[in-house]
Amino acid sequence: MDLIWAGAVIGVGGTVAMDLWALLLDRVAGQGRPNWGNVGRWVAWLFRGRVFHDDIGAAAPVAGERALGWAFHYLVGVIYGVVFALIFGRAWVEAPVLWMAWIWGIVTIAGGWFLLHPGMGLGWALSRTERPWKGRLMGLVAHSVFALGLWAAGLLL
Repeated sequence: MDLIWAGAVIGVGGTVAMDLWALLLDRVAGQGRPNWGNVGRWVAWLFRGRVFHDDIGAAAPVAGERALGWAFHYLVGVIYGVVFALIFGRAWVEAPVLWMAWIWGIVTIAGGWFLLHPGMGLGWALSRTERPWKGRLMGLVAHSVFALGLWAAGLLL
């Protein structure tokens, strides 16, 4: 059970790091922050039996979708952290290694590229967006920052 709690903590740490990165990009580069409302709308539609949309923005809005999107974002971060801790075990928690966290951070982008993005109508790995390679690169950087957050949270444990 301690390993699960440790995983939850490092998952939150990774997610916070990713959010701080998004805030920095917004403030410094005018990148714009993620729209967690659209993610919340997608999650709400999952419970109604619909996984894939042509355009999630065209789907009927759902009450509380922004809060649901934020909650889902952190839930996924916690799940990724717990799975990471279960895979790499107590040895990693006791002596965090950055490269292991970084590999995991890169692996976790698959959830967005192959489920969330196509589900929201953005195509596999953002293929239906205006500049898919920019989005893919930004996602890889964000997930690398997630990995740094996992590692930093592991060090703090």
